[in-house]
Amino acid sequence: MSDWVAKVFWQTVSTRPVDGAGYEITLDARPLRSPAKTALILPTLALADMVAAEWRAQTEKVLPETMPATRMANAALDKVTPQHSEVAGLLAAYGETDLLCYRAVEPVELVARQAQAWDEMLLWAETARSAKLAHTAGIIAIDQPPAAVAALLARVRALGPFELAAFHDLVSLSGSLVLAFGVTMGKISADAAWQAAIVDELWQEEKWGFDEDATALRQVKSAAFAHAAIFFAAAEKADLG
Repeated sequence: MSDWVAKVFWQTVSTRPVDGAGYEITLDARPLRSPAKTALILPTLALADMVAAEWRAQTEKVLPETMPATRMANAALDKVTPQHSEVAGLLAAYGETDLLCYRAVEPVELVARQAQAWDEMLLWAETARSAKLAHTAGIIAIDQPPAAVAALLARVRALGPFELAAFHDLVSLSGSLVLAFGVTMGKISADAAWQAAIVDELWQEEKWGFDEDATALRQVKSAAFAHAAIFFAAAEKADLG
């Protein structure tokens, strides 16, 4: 395995508009590119500032693990853009097996917690997203109304590539298309949505005790979920004029 690590070679990191198409980040006046050599042009100044801040924070060596916004921007350009429809379809499919639609049979305390955390969001999805999803107790799959699934798919497909890259993490980390929409539409905070997504995990922890590895993994996922929410918000700010 190679120990090669890119070193910081630049003195200044700047952002600048690109012909009304967005904003680019420059290292000593040289524009950044993605790993696939795509011009790294961000749709909003807010997003460009996020990425630029990560590059300014690098000291002697470039540490990709400290640059989540840059990684997500690269994914938006190199992975999401060329297969936008496929990614949108993959995420929309979560609506058919959404976390909020599959409830515990027992104990009654967990059933009550799930209802408290999830019922309002399902009702909101019906009114705000025109998607009335059915829910059931147990793990036996249920068919969702085709009209609801189609409505969700249309909403996901309407997202731009940078929004969709962040939306991907919101959905896949929580297991819920409804919670992801709730966060991106301002219905629920990222923290509250994450707490709703881990109701079962927290219940198990109360019942069986603290697990250090599980908690550490949950913290990593929580941070990634919060970052995706911030990235999405920065990507959708229309500041190009």
